[in-house]
Amino acid sequence: MENWELEFEWLRVQHIVRSTMNRDKLPDLQAVLFLIGIQELGHLRNKFSKEEKQDLMHIATCKLLEGEGFYEFVGRDEDGWPHYQLIKHIPKQRIEDQEWLLKRKAIDYFRMLEAENGGFGEYTT
Repeated sequence: MENWELEFEWLRVQHIVRSTMNRDKLPDLQAVLFLIGIQELGHLRNKFSKEEKQDLMHIATCKLLEGEGFYEFVGRDEDGWPHYQLIKHIPKQRIEDQEWLLKRKAIDYFRMLEAENGGFGEYTT
């Protein structure tokens, strides 16, 4: 995918998340990861603690990098939270490269949801 295509698709994801979260501004990568984390958790609550928000972003990162062979899903705990195990270390990269890897994987994630749901809409339960 060329840079302009990646930027276009990332902007598309940002608009989907902005609409889903009913926000005025386009979300950053952290907000997108937060929404993916909620999706993977499988239930929405009105409030998450700061630690839970960090955990949700970690869940999203693990989910996105699972397809690259870095993490493996190991199951859910008694509260239903998904857990992953690190399989191989992620090579050191510049921050910008790490962000673009996550953005590319988020694009793929939303494409998968689109295919499963027949279009973009309400994804969180």
